[in-house]
Amino acid sequence: MRTREIHLASRPQGAPTPEDFRLVETELPELGPAELLVETLVMSVDPYMRNRMREMKSYVPPFQLDAPLDGGAVGRVLASNADGFVEGDVVVHGLGWREHAIVPARTARTVDLDVAPASAYLGVLGMPGFTGWIGLTTIAEHGPDDVVYVSAAAGAVGSLVGQLARLRGSRHVVGSAGSPEKIAWLTDELGYTDAFDYHDADLTRELKARCPDGIDVYFDNVGGSHLEAALGRMSDFGRIALCGAAETYNATTPPPGPRTIGLAITRRLKLQGFIVSDHWDRFGEFAAEVGGYLADGRITYRETVVEGLDQAPEAFIGLLEGANVGKMLVRLTD
Repeated sequence: MRTREIHLASRPQGAPTPEDFRLVETELPELGPAELLVETLVMSVDPYMRNRMREMKSYVPPFQLDAPLDGGAVGRVLASNADGFVEGDVVVHGLGWREHAIVPARTARTVDLDVAPASAYLGVLGMPGFTGWIGLTTIAEHGPDDVVYVSAAAGAVGSLVGQLARLRGSRHVVGSAGSPEKIAWLTDELGYTDAFDYHDADLTRELKARCPDGIDVYFDNVGGSHLEAALGRMSDFGRIALCGAAETYNATTPPPGPRTIGLAITRRLKLQGFIVSDHWDRFGEFAAEVGGYLADGRITYRETVVEGLDQAPEAFIGLLEGANVGKMLVRLTD
């Protein structure tokens, strides 16, 4: 059968543009042993994908030019050559950016749409949610009395981190985000005790005013100036979970390191980067806890949904520009 997919046409220099992507019609191969033919319902665009557009060695291989991109997706099985999967199953898999995919069965996981909608398995119950959970609970070693600061707090990861911190006992959780709408969502719905718009803000002054007694845990999704300012407010023996560096993703030259890095020594700080795929053995623990919170209404989430595969590049570009509230998704079909 013929289908459509998004290819990387060129490696972006600075911020990606629509010209860096190409919509291609292609012929699917025959279904092989232990493979599934899957129709994509909804796909994810995520910040980490920007670094995969560079020709560089990293924890995942770079995207190849004139080849389809990939990423998280949920789809319906149209045909199965694999034990344990039947036509009609809904599965999470890693071959997004295309309308149909031949998916190795070992890389697919069945999900239950009676528990949550398909999109939730790419957000609050998927990789972003797990990233927030493992980063807060394990990397940052969150404790019930910790003062917590989260950058990019209205994104798919940050919006869960703040809620989890509050549910796990933090009385003071501060977030930064990029619009009045996002700030209102953080404080009015997600339980953040304080939040501020980082645009045109003096980050050092904002954190001093909002965290007068210091920060015990900083969940860093942004890096750059946010990391530098947070270092200046960390309490002794504070912990920083280095999850992302969105401020630097479109940089054309390496950014300078935080000028405040010396405070990591004098305040005996722990700074630890992490990759969520190193912790998949704990996914069931995460799903049980966050799934329970979701079922009883103690956790909420939002999604920004773009319609159609042809709009996937614009959705990704918008994500990097902060156009999303909560998880950014592309819906291909119902």
